Amino acid sequence: MEYNQIILFRNQNIRRILHEKEWWFSVVDVIEALTGSPEPRVYWGVMKNRFKKDEKVELFTICKQLRLGSSDGKMYKTDCANPEGLFRIIQSIPSPKAESFKRWLAKVGYERMQEIENPELATKRTRMLYKMKGYPDDWIEKRMRSIAIREELTDEWKNRGAQEQRDFEILTAEISKATFGVTPQEYKELKGLEKDNLRDHVDDFELIFTMLGERSTTEIHRTENSKGIPKLKEDAKAGGDIAGGARKQLEKKLKKSIVSEKSFKDLDAKKLKK
Repeated sequence: MEYNQIILFRNQNIRRILHEKEWWFSVVDVIEALTGSPEPRVYWGVMKNRFKKDEKVELFTICKQLRLGSSDGKMYKTDCANPEGLFRIIQSIPSPKAESFKRWLAKVGYERMQEIENPELATKRTRMLYKMKGYPDDWIEKRMRSIAIREELTDEWKNRGAQEQRDFEILTAEISKATFGVTPQEYKELKGLEKDNLRDHVDDFELIFTMLGERSTTEIHRTENSKGIPKLKEDAKAGGDIAGGARKQLEKKLKKSIVSEKSFKDLDAKKLKK
């Protein structure tokens, strides 16, 4: 399973992805953080040429192209490096921040090794981060449960024929459209989000119906022993329809829409619980 996340180095966003049980980091984000270059992609392009020409280094030995989220909300193949590869790249970047970045990177890598040995640590750290951001305890518990449900679903997808990140995006969109009437990207636009994780900006009901749609989809896959993208898409819509039907019934009783424009950015912790 691949899991996208943004982490901060001195208030600079560094995109990373969990790939084959290891963190891989966006090289251009690291270059921007270390150099302050207004054109980090150009900077990286020059470095790549130098690696190939002067140092005879094949980039595939230190980089992989993995799909990361962009500011337009879409996923693009991006040059990424694991900690070992980044150490190699940093050696060629003259920056006063290099040593502190190496220490930061070593800490991140060490924490990942701890999490592999003891997965409960990852859960504790995630819960702590939400707490530090001001999320209420009851929302955090639902969010942690939603992460577990999501991981269970993506594991099913991977085992049943969905291999590419794009496959996961298509299937997720099917559930979301059936549950809420909008795709995840449309939902982010509704809430005015760019790089942020949509699921960190939903309220209790939005979380609950998301979990219902994804958990229903997982169970349908297992019951029908589904294989291949076409069948998985059919199941995803069916699971989303179950959650969407429940949402519509609740909206009829409450006389208001569950699909909200509000996000954590414009809500305080108390309002988020409502």
